[in-house]
Amino acid sequence: MTLDAWLKAAAEDAERRGLPGLKPLLETLARATAALRAADFNDRADQ
Repeated sequence: MTLDAWLKAAAEDAERRGLPGLKPLLETLARATAALRAADFNDRADQ
């Protein structure tokens, strides 16, 4: 499942459950997840 597909499904589920205020939180989580996935964790912390 892609991040975009997850976000779409989660937002639709929140709407069905009557939780429209959850959408901005889901979008923030998706952006944070994308940033973590794009991060270069191969850098050494002691350099």
